[in-house]
Amino acid sequence: MVGPVPARVDAGVKAALLGLLAETTSAGWSFAHACRVLGLSERRARFWQARQAAGWLEDRRPGGRAVHALRPEEVTAILKLADEWGEIDGSHRKLAHRGSYLARVWVSPATVLRVLLAHGRTLPYRPPRPRTEARPWPEWVDYRPLQVWGYDFSAFPTAGTSALAILDLVSRKWIDTMLCPEATHIQVQALFTRALEREGLLDEILALSDDPPGDAAERQPVLLAVSDNGAQMTSGSTDQAHIESLFGHLKHEWPHLCALTAPGELARELDAVRHQYNHIRLHAGIGYVTPADEHDGRGPAIRHARRVGLARAREQRIAYHRGTHPRLVA
Repeated sequence: MVGPVPARVDAGVKAALLGLLAETTSAGWSFAHACRVLGLSERRARFWQARQAAGWLEDRRPGGRAVHALRPEEVTAILKLADEWGEIDGSHRKLAHRGSYLARVWVSPATVLRVLLAHGRTLPYRPPRPRTEARPWPEWVDYRPLQVWGYDFSAFPTAGTSALAILDLVSRKWIDTMLCPEATHIQVQALFTRALEREGLLDEILALSDDPPGDAAERQPVLLAVSDNGAQMTSGSTDQAHIESLFGHLKHEWPHLCALTAPGELARELDAVRHQYNHIRLHAGIGYVTPADEHDGRGPAIRHARRVGLARAREQRIAYHRGTHPRLVA
């Protein structure tokens, strides 16, 4: 009787031991008795026989491929996304959500980062903007689209003008913009009138203004307008509160706007950026959908589809690796 077989055995030794087992059992020994004589557990011998039948006796290295590892086509999809959207999204988090948004690949942000690093890819680095503390909204606010708007005023000295913009703070939709040299409540009222008409709220507000004085005290406001600008924007017709600066994001992500010298060119570029901001750029603050998606009510369905897609992709990886892993096939 020989000593116990070591934990790790090369393929040649395994083949020799299995050969001895075949000879002894064919000579009339029981399988269990032959294993005891060879110092080999019966379970281990059966396992080796199955592996030999599958054509692979060599041990796999420790930490081999997990059954939930990425499929090759997923790695390819991630790298292609980085090529196409890296400049626009600028982060592995947005790139991961871009993949599911386009129904190409469903992976976590950490997975995207790992794949990019493994292939020597980098994305444009944009240092994060400092966060500011928000104030609570009034009790009547449901915090839904078309109820809380913010207006933001910012100077563009190179073009010799300033720009005023209105943002829906719930959906983050950039509703309208106006170039104007002064920062007063007159420009705010003019742009709000245009934006209310564009969003279909102007008639409702005008109808409420015609109510008798007694009814006015009981009705709820239709819209809360807020700004984080200074005293030049203070007006009795708007409520002041702290909001996210829209132009801070624009100048951070589209710095070429600050280099434009002609107001007309600036106006055209702002319109183009507004389309990209509303319909292409994924916004982290609303769950990595576009402001237009959130504003029009598509956001919840897109976020749900990503959760479903992530679960389905994991199942597909497991099925793929179980189908290609020799040990699991055997």
